[in-house]
Amino acid sequence: MQRLRRILAGAALWVGLLPGLAWAAGEKAAPLVIVADTRKLSGWAAYWANLYNESHFYFTLATVIIIPVIGLIFGVLADLIMGHIGIDLKSRELAEH
Repeated sequence: MQRLRRILAGAALWVGLLPGLAWAAGEKAAPLVIVADTRKLSGWAAYWANLYNESHFYFTLATVIIIPVIGLIFGVLADLIMGHIGIDLKSRELAEH
């Protein structure tokens, strides 16, 4: 069992390192720059793409802050809509045993 574990650990190490070794063996490549194409965008889409191009940190920070806020808004809206159509999830009884 111990030997099989070592063999599997060695195989996993090689699988993990093989792409890095192949990459290191190749020629030096120019650094890759990923940008959003903003030529045909306008409004919020252009603002969002420009934020992405100018600072990945601020884009990530804004995304991390905005997503939970939007989830909260959607959850409150869904609760209001379900309350209006008669679905009450606050006082349901558990049916699982």
